[in-house]
Amino acid sequence: MKKKLKTTLLMSSAPAGLTLALSLGVVPPALAQAASGEAAPAAAPSTAAASTETPPSAQPAAGADNAGATTAQTPPAPTGFWDRSNLLGDMGGLRPWLGNYGVTFGLQETSEYMANLSGGTAHGGAYQGVTQMGLGIDTQKAFGLPGGTFNVSAFQIHGTSLTLRNTQTLQATTGIEAEASTRLWELWYQQALLGGKVDVKVGQQSLDQEFIVSQYAGTFMNATFGWPVVPSNDLPAGGPAFPLSSLGVRVRATPTDAITVLGGIFDGNPAPGTGDSQKLNASGTNFNLHNGALVIGEVQYAINQPPSNPSDPKPSGLPGTYKLGFWYNSNRFADQNLDNTGLSLANPASTGIAATHGGNYSIYAVADQMVWRPSADSPQAVGVFARIMGAPGDRNLVDLGINAGVTLKAPFKGRDNDVVGLAVGYAHIGSHAQDLANAQAQTTPGYPSRSAETILEATYQYQVTPWWQLQADFQYAFRPAGGIPNPDNPSQRVGDEAIVGLRTTIAF
Repeated sequence: MKKKLKTTLLMSSAPAGLTLALSLGVVPPALAQAASGEAAPAAAPSTAAASTETPPSAQPAAGADNAGATTAQTPPAPTGFWDRSNLLGDMGGLRPWLGNYGVTFGLQETSEYMANLSGGTAHGGAYQGVTQMGLGIDTQKAFGLPGGTFNVSAFQIHGTSLTLRNTQTLQATTGIEAEASTRLWELWYQQALLGGKVDVKVGQQSLDQEFIVSQYAGTFMNATFGWPVVPSNDLPAGGPAFPLSSLGVRVRATPTDAITVLGGIFDGNPAPGTGDSQKLNASGTNFNLHNGALVIGEVQYAINQPPSNPSDPKPSGLPGTYKLGFWYNSNRFADQNLDNTGLSLANPASTGIAATHGGNYSIYAVADQMVWRPSADSPQAVGVFARIMGAPGDRNLVDLGINAGVTLKAPFKGRDNDVVGLAVGYAHIGSHAQDLANAQAQTTPGYPSRSAETILEATYQYQVTPWWQLQADFQYAFRPAGGIPNPDNPSQRVGDEAIVGLRTTIAF
């Protein structure tokens, strides 16, 4: 399963402890908002570079210790147990000492219990957890090399998947579902050029950190609000996104504070072979460059963003970010209905060998817009998001994915860092996959047709302390997987599902 766990660059206004956690990309969203002092979008932990709250060119490199740079601008970070940004604080001075040499490290545990109450292939619950570890090095502090950043991160994934066991949805129930393992995630070096207007990242990378990101969507637990349903179902191994990554190079340019251009080329399959992709690349150390190519590009346009210098006046308008992008994969892709002679794969006379198509592609658009806040300094804000992605219907199980939603930050007095949200995710089954289901119905009376799957999610993030967050969640799945047959009764489809869950996230 693919997830929305995010990583890397730092926010220049964050205190040292929070800077550390952000370098891992595992800071709860409400905490990240509190650090910036802005009524920011209710984002999932994500690459600060992808954030439009601060232009990428104005942000320091990942792994950098910002304490020295921001001392004159911000008060010292809180050190009290209930007030500091991570559970272990500065670890007896170890963290700031390492920061003097450009080294940051961090650890975070996310655990959750999700239960399917109705429908699906089985009722019941499942525990899933992931421990994320990371290390960042600012090469200027460490070696005197300006503008360089080294990053390495890893996961220890534990528990079982509710989606595989109970729900069978295409839009996975939670973004942290993955095969239990201890694995490398990312391993890369980034170099800033032209005064920070351009930077180049080389190495093992997970694309859900920078591409197709919606900040407001990150509030939600279903995986489709992180790495969307189209690439997670249509790309080989679900694409280079949690918990997988691929070797490649990414270039980012920020010609103006409002415009960011991202582009990259990566190995086309992070886990080549036949079988479970996460077992095929169980350690995350498959460094391949011979499995085709995945090319991806994105243009971002940001409006009314907070200034990079806190002393500058804030814009009067409400912030928003708009993105347009594409991806292309050069591998061959199996047809979802036809065999290599043109017959339906459901036809008894079929060879059973699917026809193949050269290459695969998608075009997508993302919009995040704050639509209301009482004042520029208020923590309370309402934001909306929408994301749409299309792909060819002959070679893809999902040819259209849409998700949209609304979030309210600081819903109650005194709860400035809580977030409540409502969202919907839609996955349309490709035309040839629908044709295959219709052909199977001709030989199996009562076999269900396939159309689309819809997920409705309501969630509440409760910030217990700056380092501890709880999240309650409810999801309802209409027509799971678009209408697949129930294995206990093939003449009926899998029933609609009501799912509840509770997540806890602790930054150490």
